[in-house]
Amino acid sequence: MDYYKKQRSIFVYIIPAALVLLALFLVYKSGRRNAVAGLGEPVQTPESGHFERTVGQWKMSFDYEYAYDIEALVIHTKNYPETDIGGKLAPKDLALAWGTVAAYNKSIDFHWGQSGRWYHWYADTYEEIAPACLPGIDAETSVSIQSANTHIIAADRSVKSTISRIRRGDHVHLKGYLVNISGSAPGGKTFIWNSSTSRYDSGNGSCEVFYVTSAQILP
Repeated sequence: MDYYKKQRSIFVYIIPAALVLLALFLVYKSGRRNAVAGLGEPVQTPESGHFERTVGQWKMSFDYEYAYDIEALVIHTKNYPETDIGGKLAPKDLALAWGTVAAYNKSIDFHWGQSGRWYHWYADTYEEIAPACLPGIDAETSVSIQSANTHIIAADRSVKSTISRIRRGDHVHLKGYLVNISGSAPGGKTFIWNSSTSRYDSGNGSCEVFYVTSAQILP
């Protein structure tokens, strides 16, 4: 009986401790819901430039469309396997928000998600997202023009290392270029990835293709 009580008391302590460790791991892995107020929309400046890069068997051509400077809240992240040219170029997508969407992200559950190189969201009620609505703009458009799914292409290993550490809930500052990419590989394979350059588009082609030259995770 004494042995049973001793074993039982050990489990009483071990199980809660294990659950706490599991919760901490999940928070580290996926991040947390957060809000940041006062974030302006991305700064986009016309830019021209061109460079080429070989990625495996692919010969890739990059054309600058705009210089892009964004301070944003990370509302979701998605890693993609480096098994195709898209994954090799941009193994991580960041869903980013600013304005009232970032400011109210903690009090409003937008149910953010990402899959298939898209991001998506829904709210339980329209009344719930009313605080995030811009004057004279409906709820869905307000969310759409203050958030974006972004394909992140790191310019170098240092930037790639920073990007790999970014989690949901982080406050980030990213600089670089919105780019259009074309590529070819043996066997007649071709690849085209054009960046969105508008906050008002949606659907296919509305994601930013972002060649990042500077990445910071802010306090």
